[in-house]
Amino acid sequence: MQDKRKEWEDKALKPALERRPERADRFSTASEVPIERLYTPDDISGLEYDLDLGYPGTFPFTRGVQPTMYRGKLWTMRQYAGYGTAEQTNARFHYLLAQGQTGLSMAFDLPTQMGYDSDHALAQGEVGKVGVAIGSLRDMETVLADLPLDKISTSMTINSTAATLLALYIVVARRRGIPESKLSGTVQNDILKEYIARGTYIFPVGPSMRIAGDIIAYCAEHLPHWNPISISGYHIREAGSTAPQEIAFTLSNGIAYVDEVKRRGISVDAFAPRLAFFFNAHSDFLEEIAKYRAARRLWARIMRNRFGAQEPQAMMLRFHTQTAGSSLTAQQPQNNVVRVALQAMSAVLGGTQSLHTNSLDEALALPTEESALLALRTQQIIAHETGVASTIDPLAGSYYIESLTDTLEAAAQDYIGRIDDMGGTIRAIESEYQQGEIQEAAYKWQKQVDAGDRLIVGVNSYQVEEDTHPKILRANPALQAQQVSRLQALRAERDGTAVATALERLRNAGGTSDNLMPSIIACVENLCTLGEISDTLRSVFGNFTG
Repeated sequence: MQDKRKEWEDKALKPALERRPERADRFSTASEVPIERLYTPDDISGLEYDLDLGYPGTFPFTRGVQPTMYRGKLWTMRQYAGYGTAEQTNARFHYLLAQGQTGLSMAFDLPTQMGYDSDHALAQGEVGKVGVAIGSLRDMETVLADLPLDKISTSMTINSTAATLLALYIVVARRRGIPESKLSGTVQNDILKEYIARGTYIFPVGPSMRIAGDIIAYCAEHLPHWNPISISGYHIREAGSTAPQEIAFTLSNGIAYVDEVKRRGISVDAFAPRLAFFFNAHSDFLEEIAKYRAARRLWARIMRNRFGAQEPQAMMLRFHTQTAGSSLTAQQPQNNVVRVALQAMSAVLGGTQSLHTNSLDEALALPTEESALLALRTQQIIAHETGVASTIDPLAGSYYIESLTDTLEAAAQDYIGRIDDMGGTIRAIESEYQQGEIQEAAYKWQKQVDAGDRLIVGVNSYQVEEDTHPKILRANPALQAQQVSRLQALRAERDGTAVATALERLRNAGGTSDNLMPSIIACVENLCTLGEISDTLRSVFGNFTG
């Protein structure tokens, strides 16, 4: 074991420390007991057992993807925000950054997610409700006003219209003189989970996969620090899946995306290092910790054994985590503070790269400024007051954690094998296999709650009479009219010929195998609206009707 540790220190740790020195914090407990960087079986006195978990930053990455983990850099604190107008969302971003948030995460309203402008009939009553309304380059310029795009990473939770939103971000940066190579962030771009669990799809599966692949390929060439996809188990879990299902269905989707890009002749080692993942932090504290470790190990083996990845970075599962929205309760909403804190702690102990903590009022409405601040402070307290970031994978070697990690990995691998036998993720989606498994798990869970076999504090146990709820954020009913007025002004002022030419170029590109990103970027530069770009692609690809 000592020889392996020496090898790890020489080959992995020392180069990592040269790239990113450890933080200057004192690594000790509140009682001044020194905390070592890493604990292995050699550090357990009087206990002998055979347990070789490997080391952080080395295959299969069970203990983390970086040799220094949080001693080198804390996770990115990326609070999900976006509502109402572009101005309101920009103000919320500046507020959260001033309070210590370290990354942006943008939420979009349903019309933006579904490819409709705010004046479309299907947008009625939904503009700005669950995220910010983005109709054109002008809206994106306002959302990002005075934000240092070359110094901060931005995550955009968008799927069907991901190519358009990424193009908008790129053009805003270009207009500020910031090259694409300097941009860092993530666009979710995980369309497969929309068919499985969420429903904000536009096009049939084939064209959707083409667009997702175009984004990945474009970023591999032009945006080296951008994650072109965030393969998302979060929504699968929110729909009611179990932890093994969350791992398996997410990684199976990942396999499909890797296959899609490899078919284009791009080396897996060239694009896989920028693939990112997104998991849920649910309420079973220790199971969630084991889940992240199992997913990391399983993905490393898939990339090496199935796809022949050679570069360690191509085998790493880097992931963002969000605490479980489905676990929040409208009853006794103050209890949600405790739920979120424990869920966030599980994500940190499981080795997440970035984290969003939900606000206590999100079962009632979008978070207020005050509740969003408390959610951010939850992360900061975990980071700076609990000591859990002082050593890597502190629960490694626990008999329970290691057994549970093995169990979850085996169960997920079994699901992946079943999906492979069906012909892969897309075939399984078409036969509604994942959807059926999730529905069955959700039904079983709800029956347990209804029977009182599963206790939810404040819901089916420890109930109290409540007279008041916390102050909630209410959407401005005049918002849609304001956004429609902006769109009308834009259409009146822009060059109509240039718009028509750009949209026709996009339509023609849709009928070829060319990457669509350059054509979409040209549309954005000529002030085409998001709805116009989406309608042009609808004219080529059609709509998915389920």
